[in-house]
Amino acid sequence: MEGITGIAFFSALAVIGLAIAAIGSATGQARAAAAALDAIWRQPEAAGRIQTVLILSLAFLESLTLFTFALAFLFAGQVAG
Repeated sequence: MEGITGIAFFSALAVIGLAIAAIGSATGQARAAAAALDAIWRQPEAAGRIQTVLILSLAFLESLTLFTFALAFLFAGQVAG
């Protein structure tokens, strides 16, 4: 029986890392949206400012997930090559 190769091991770790990043990003986005909706419910006149901050924070959260995705491919290329 053959052992697991380094590339297969790294691929498995990359998939697990991407899953953790996606779960963390989704959780953060849900909490940010819930807090924004709560703030708008309490102060409807500040909805424009709250929406601007919410969109900016969601963009940062999503960019962290995409950065993790790009790093997984970058490291996979270094392991394979």
